Amino acid sequence: MSVLVVGISHRSAPVWLLEQVAADAGGVRKLIDEVSRCEHVTEATVISTCNRLEIYADVDRFHGSVEDVSRLLVDRAGETAEAMLPHLYVHYDDGAVSHLFRVVAGLDSMAIGEGQILGQARDALALGQELGTAGPALNVLFQQALRVGKRARAETDIDQAAPTLVSAALDRSHAAGGDLSDKRVLVLGAGAMAGLATATVARRGAGSIAVANRSAGNADRLATEYGARAVSLADLDAELAVADVVISCTGATGVIVPAAAVAAATTDGRRLTIIDLALPHDVDPAVADLPGVSLVNLAELAEELRDSDAGKEVTAVRGIVTQEVAAFLAARRQANVTPTVVALRSMATAVVDAEMERLEGRLPDLDEATRAEVLHAVRRVADKLLHEPTVRVKELANESGAVSYAAALAELFALDPEAVDAVTRPGGLA
Repeated sequence: MSVLVVGISHRSAPVWLLEQVAADAGGVRKLIDEVSRCEHVTEATVISTCNRLEIYADVDRFHGSVEDVSRLLVDRAGETAEAMLPHLYVHYDDGAVSHLFRVVAGLDSMAIGEGQILGQARDALALGQELGTAGPALNVLFQQALRVGKRARAETDIDQAAPTLVSAALDRSHAAGGDLSDKRVLVLGAGAMAGLATATVARRGAGSIAVANRSAGNADRLATEYGARAVSLADLDAELAVADVVISCTGATGVIVPAAAVAAATTDGRRLTIIDLALPHDVDPAVADLPGVSLVNLAELAEELRDSDAGKEVTAVRGIVTQEVAAFLAARRQANVTPTVVALRSMATAVVDAEMERLEGRLPDLDEATRAEVLHAVRRVADKLLHEPTVRVKELANESGAVSYAAALAELFALDPEAVDAVTRPGGLA
């Protein structure tokens, strides 16, 4: 079995297309179910964030499975295959491992090094486990990826090496960049991105902060943490009328801030900066045409953040990822060889037992001491004959290439495929 990744992200597609494939919690569950029912898929889960949607599947065949899985994303976008496929990327087997490790380490994020992806990958694994679609292959892969992500952040300052989306947006905005001490900031949402936004504007010394969310409890929690004021989304019009900066990141599926509301809130001619970090977008794009209103959105930030250079921290994390990928693949190749080696040694044991039984039939008067000595000698001969082949096959398994030394060993010794498979099954030989 091999892991297949089919995805779309800010690196491969424009924001408008990402918005079309974006999935809420129910949509992610539905997508996982659809993937798991594909013919060649045995395990599945999905990483869904504001700027990526990636399907991870353990498959028994590349061709066929990649077509089926890709078709699900094409259908979700509502575009033709010709229009959609150039924006999809595919990683398989070793490439899938490398890609996931890069993603969780923060190297593939819009804001390089951001830490939210760790929780999002953990959520993807937990959801697959809850739905019963994540089995041994994805469990091992994601658990190791999470360890790699934690190591990258523990051993480097990658999470501080590049600007966050919020900082980049504030810096890009002429109205909000610089001193926020006299600015009234309104944050829409109470999730991870909203928490990051609130923390950032608080750190920059915003004059006042209001947090609006559909769930009053979540708004209260976030507001209390940063000395802000919790408000209801029902009071949006009134809050827009007094805000200088609005940062929206609700995760909703429709427009939260309509152009008409913004127009009504700025009739006095004052300036209003709106930063839309949601995907799909929270803010009606038409607000950008309103007098005195400055709109900064993901589409504007994507290219700038994609090309940012995090210097030595990125280089250090790349080194960690390369090291961890090599170690993971080596361990996996060793694990793939182990069932064959165990089956071979089990066959040798069976041959020794059969020969001892035949010897006892021909020499019924053999005393126990002599029998034990003969058995010991025969076992030593079998062990010595098998030692070098089994050691070498494990060493050769670490070499890249198309040769399957485990398969060659099984062929040379005429091992029963069922005996090899039995090693990895519960109650098997191992």
